[in-house]
Amino acid sequence: MKSIKEANFRANRGYELVLFDRLSSEQRAVLNGVEADPNLYGILQPRAPSVLRVKAVCHETALLYLTLQQAGSLPAYVQAKFDERRNQEIAELVLDGVLEVEREGAFVSGAEAYPLIYWGEPQEQTGGIIPRLSVEALMYAQSLEIDEAAKLSARIYFYNRIPFSPRWRRSFPTEGAVARHLGIEPGGSNETALARGWSKVSGGASGEGWHLWKSRRAQRETQAAGITYKLYVSPGCDQVREAFGEAVAALVKSGAICLKVGRDVFGLLRPDKIVAYFYRLEELLEVAEELRRKLEGCPAHGVTFTAEIGEDGLLSWGMDPPLGQAALVWQERESWRLWVTNRLAMALLDAKSGGASAVEPWRFALERLRLEGVDTRTWTPANTIWDEEPSTQG
Repeated sequence: MKSIKEANFRANRGYELVLFDRLSSEQRAVLNGVEADPNLYGILQPRAPSVLRVKAVCHETALLYLTLQQAGSLPAYVQAKFDERRNQEIAELVLDGVLEVEREGAFVSGAEAYPLIYWGEPQEQTGGIIPRLSVEALMYAQSLEIDEAAKLSARIYFYNRIPFSPRWRRSFPTEGAVARHLGIEPGGSNETALARGWSKVSGGASGEGWHLWKSRRAQRETQAAGITYKLYVSPGCDQVREAFGEAVAALVKSGAICLKVGRDVFGLLRPDKIVAYFYRLEELLEVAEELRRKLEGCPAHGVTFTAEIGEDGLLSWGMDPPLGQAALVWQERESWRLWVTNRLAMALLDAKSGGASAVEPWRFALERLRLEGVDTRTWTPANTIWDEEPSTQG
């Protein structure tokens, strides 16, 4: 990133800053728990119908926004503590459209400001199947005529699902047929293996659409950070029985805390059809290595926006946000992939809504997410990704 310390800035005039105390009950409802954050000042609310979205802002962002109502350089209190981290924070506010930066006598933000913030072109993607699929998902989303972040996020999230066809209807006509195929019907081989030390979870939102088991040993542990690591096992649909059996054999003797598999045909057609949860990344990687050996040559489906283990797309991982992390109302409870696709969707819309830009919207979205702590060439999250809350939320 370039240093933008010496640039001129101004607050985006398309927004109105509203103190939380002054919000109506309808406006507060949109925040969906974000108001519990002691650092919350209020919201940036679009002054008129536009592509801008409501953003929750902290006290520090609010002060800077108010200070830059008159265009000018960054205030002295910001410049006095200016370092690489502060440079990134200011850049994020520009890329998100909270602030605008001067370019050739005009003020720009979002993708239009990209050349002022970055040196050269975005980094090229590397890796195997999953990075390629993830870029394809973004390019597909860029082509869609959707201007609602929630809908666009859903389309990105669901990318690479196998279409439901007569073949799959015949193969898995009922949930019972799926259970028998997976060996988890009463008395089935995998059901018997899981019964030793694992409890089946029935009903509730967490089990909707899934067969779900929790380790009785792990239930006695506590996890102060609230972070869980997810191992995705993504075989082709024709190979799901073999892959699930090997996953059960590896997981029942591991440190896994939870296992889920699709309950019906639609669950098996999604790429993230088998998911195991861990408190420790080291334990996840040990199980992944065992599965990699046992499933060598197994055709893969590939879970977009996850960190690939190997380059064939069969195994990958992610890490869910802590339970206490707030989200806006449309975002609901965010899993790892939903956290990613929500942010990619917002960045795509920001880039598409601007004027001419030196960077494609999908590339802009990748670079914006990189600032959140995700290596978007490999989809590996930084160890410190949940250390701090962001200063704004779209």
